[in-house]
Amino acid sequence: MSAGDEGSERRFAFRHLPQKTLPSLESRDTQDRLRKWSMHGRITMQTFSFDQHFKTYQKDEFVKAFFNDPNVSANLKLLTASGQWTTLGTKVKKIEAIFVPCTQVSMSFFDRLYSEGVVRETGHIVKCYDDFYDGIPISDELRKVLLLKDSDHFDLFSQSNREEFLFCLFKHLCLGGTLCQFEDVLGPYLETTKALYKDLVSVQKDPETKEIIITSTIFKVSAYDDNGMCYPSTKSHEQTFAYFIVDPLKRHVHVLYHSFGGSLFFN
Repeated sequence: MSAGDEGSERRFAFRHLPQKTLPSLESRDTQDRLRKWSMHGRITMQTFSFDQHFKTYQKDEFVKAFFNDPNVSANLKLLTASGQWTTLGTKVKKIEAIFVPCTQVSMSFFDRLYSEGVVRETGHIVKCYDDFYDGIPISDELRKVLLLKDSDHFDLFSQSNREEFLFCLFKHLCLGGTLCQFEDVLGPYLETTKALYKDLVSVQKDPETKEIIITSTIFKVSAYDDNGMCYPSTKSHEQTFAYFIVDPLKRHVHVLYHSFGGSLFFN
């Protein structure tokens, strides 16, 4: 790495903001649901401030600087394989930052689930014969829509729909952890998705059109050290993730993290 590269990596400086919390994540309703979905104690949100103006094309530079900032390595939380919370504490050599579209401003995005035999008008999710995908049990039409490309209803959501942060958040909550107790009705998934999305994503109103515009930029992030992937885990899984939700106006980045496994009750 050249001296010039090192200089560019240090352009952004970060500061941990431990006082910043996510009310929707810490609410009693959400915590109870996370226990049921086997995500309790394995999901967290942290906020860091940064000191430079951010533009989307700088994402790789931004993420590299983030992982190599001593304030980040000392404070960024992750779970070990044994289920203990620790901090990053390693020298990151390579990063992967995938842009996640975030354009949806209404939960009507999910109304299509009611019209095609996935969810009944009562809100009850239609059951199906048991199946498995990557260790995740599938016992209803909703999980088939989320996971199985050969599902009769998979095309309810296009590829671009599935890339949306709102869809990703909903999917992660629906699939849960290793011992997830699935809901019989759609409501809890929609309510929790809406609450988290509203807290994580920043918006403003266009003064001319009066339309709501999302101002956050989102990346799904992985980091690698000399031994391979080190963040969000040393093992990749559909349900192990780290999303960086960047608010360029407040100069904050929210890190939403989850590591697939069973609920942990000591958090």
